[in-house]
Amino acid sequence: MAGASGDTRAGGSAGDGLRAYGGEDGDIRVARRRATLVDAALELLGASDGGSVTVRGVCREAGLTTRYFYESFDSIEALVSATFDEVIAEISEDALVAFADGDDVEAKVTGAIRAIVGVIDEDRRKGRLLFSQSLLSPTIAAKRTESTDLFAGLTLQTASGVIDVQNRPNALAAANFQVGGLARVLAAWLDGHLELDRDGVVEVSVGLMMALADGVARFDV
Repeated sequence: MAGASGDTRAGGSAGDGLRAYGGEDGDIRVARRRATLVDAALELLGASDGGSVTVRGVCREAGLTTRYFYESFDSIEALVSATFDEVIAEISEDALVAFADGDDVEAKVTGAIRAIVGVIDEDRRKGRLLFSQSLLSPTIAAKRTESTDLFAGLTLQTASGVIDVQNRPNALAAANFQVGGLARVLAAWLDGHLELDRDGVVEVSVGLMMALADGVARFDV
């Protein structure tokens, strides 16, 4: 497999991968095939019975040959990482926009959480990829740790505009607690362990987040 991947990657990136064909530029075709592979990975990883993925399995789901896989990705781990990153980027953007639109702290938090829950409820594959405890590959575990750090940092950064977070170590600890707790609630909901609708999940999550914000305000600064 390793030897074949080197050959096909070289063949995909030179020549055919960049030539115009049927009125479509080569780089557009490459981007389209990459997007197809990412969606195939999301379909496999985010399925209710999802789990490990392979190059052959992803290519079969995408309807592409392995040649086109190696045109965009060096390994299955690289594809899984890219898929995770794209979902995180979507959720981050939606949550930050919603947070900025809020008139007060609670409205900002409500908007951000509603945006997050909306994304994962409208496409459960994305939620399972980010939060489901049934997906425990080393790559996903590393990406989840990375995303927790990212969201904790974003939580602290956005909170600094509406509450006093001068005591950064305590505030950052609280931000990590908030992010980890929210992730666990969403995981339990996605896995069917919480009998709540979308609004119920948002309401509970906002209540818990606001209670933790009140706790942060009691820290000595």
